[in-house]
Amino acid sequence: MKRFLRASTAILLLMFLLPLQAAPVPADIVRTTTDDVLARVTADKETLRADPGKMFNLVSEVIFPHFDFTIMSQWVLGEHWSSADEASRAAFVDQFRKLLVRTYATALLEFSDQTITYPDTEQKGGANTALVRQEISQEGGAPMPILYRLHNKTGEWKVFDVSVDGVSLVKTYRASFGAMIKDGSLAALIDELATKNKQYSN
Repeated sequence: MKRFLRASTAILLLMFLLPLQAAPVPADIVRTTTDDVLARVTADKETLRADPGKMFNLVSEVIFPHFDFTIMSQWVLGEHWSSADEASRAAFVDQFRKLLVRTYATALLEFSDQTITYPDTEQKGGANTALVRQEISQEGGAPMPILYRLHNKTGEWKVFDVSVDGVSLVKTYRASFGAMIKDGSLAALIDELATKNKQYSN
């Protein structure tokens, strides 16, 4: 599970450094923004590694605005989202986002040297949904297939899930968090995430 999360978070980060004024198709977003992010991290890697706060800011302010965290959170929590009040939903979205900020920031530095290829850049899905494929090189092994799921509900394409080697990020977190809620409660999960996020922000 750790290997999957590290790889998936790294790949997600390589996608979405997208100028807000542009409106390319999802496949173009993936290809263009991957090159932009790789160049930026490669050029500033030592500085970013020495100052985690700069990595957190890069993820939070530049990349994550292109993610639909409300939909991701809703799918991750499943039935627990429906029974939660608005305050609990907002608190979970906030802490889930912070969890991914610190996880992605660490993974991006580690995986930014990998080679990315595009075996199939054809947009698939409906008018408001798309699937985009990538592959990430692995030393001594076959390339790892990546499948991005995006949707366009407000005139802007946003990612709502990613699968790495056939394993969904959303489903992985859903299983993990579901077990934690079963053993405690949604409030306890939020508190645990908040504690860990605060620890890593210091």
